[in-house]
Amino acid sequence: MKTNPASAPGPRARFPLSLLLGAAALCALPAATHAQDVFITNGDTIGEYDAATGDPVNATLVSGLDGPQGLALSGSDLFVANYHIGTIGEYDAATGATINATLVSGLDGPVGLVVSGPDLFVANLLGGTIGEYDAATGATINATLVSGLNEPAGLALSGTDLFVAIRLSGSIGVYDTTTGDPVNATLVSGLSIPNSVGVSGPDIYVANNGSGAIGEYNATTGAIVASALVSGFSDVYGLALSGPNLFVTDGVSNTTSVYNATTGDPVYTPLISGLDSPAFLVVGTVPEPSAWPLLAAIATLLATLHRRQSRPPPRQRLATPLR
Repeated sequence: MKTNPASAPGPRARFPLSLLLGAAALCALPAATHAQDVFITNGDTIGEYDAATGDPVNATLVSGLDGPQGLALSGSDLFVANYHIGTIGEYDAATGATINATLVSGLDGPVGLVVSGPDLFVANLLGGTIGEYDAATGATINATLVSGLNEPAGLALSGTDLFVAIRLSGSIGVYDTTTGDPVNATLVSGLSIPNSVGVSGPDIYVANNGSGAIGEYNATTGAIVASALVSGFSDVYGLALSGPNLFVTDGVSNTTSVYNATTGDPVYTPLISGLDSPAFLVVGTVPEPSAWPLLAAIATLLATLHRRQSRPPPRQRLATPLR
């Protein structure tokens, strides 16, 4: 009995192994971002560590620096103040690759850094000034936005208010980021060598090196909330806030620890140890290199392979040609 060609079963469709492997690769791709990391000045290097566990991500993410002090993170860009050579360098926060080692140069003892949109603010400890620069090009916007300060060190931003830790004056001053005019030049006074300042909601936190304590104050009035929220440090230098957590460096014990920003209770002490005179630090989430180019390449490859698998076999030539 003849079989109807239209109803005859064709060759069994085969699902290419390449498609299976490609699908597995797509499923295994990492997310576009990862958990928060803490970046710390560590001798003449910048180290990157997991902010939750303290595990090193890259202990020498950036090396070969000269007295790194202040750090600022903006997206995937890490800005570093090189105190000894008077420069601000810019690096890829994910890979450590140099973007511009001398984005800003000719500074006078740069210490504190903070980024706000397209603007980069720098505290010149020796020059007694706060300068404003273009964060993309390094071009000077106003090299003396604020002047006449007595060793400005750490910086923090809240809206258009720039908080400045002024070491030798023992004070925290607040200045307008647009005009440089004082909002309150002595918001908090009577401090003991304040190195760093951070803002979280209605409160500011200050690293008082002379008293070995972190103090908490009202960001509007300067009123004391807790003059020694956390104490007992040998050389408290840098602080950073992330959610409910307060990260603090100690340059003598060579550690970074985490405390509850409300109660001052220890969360993880130390989070990181074995550092080399850690000073400033910054906490943030760094975007990973985009997975879309890889996705597109895999999709193109799979489509090509699928077309080849689906292409019908070439027609066979007859042994005897038709008349």
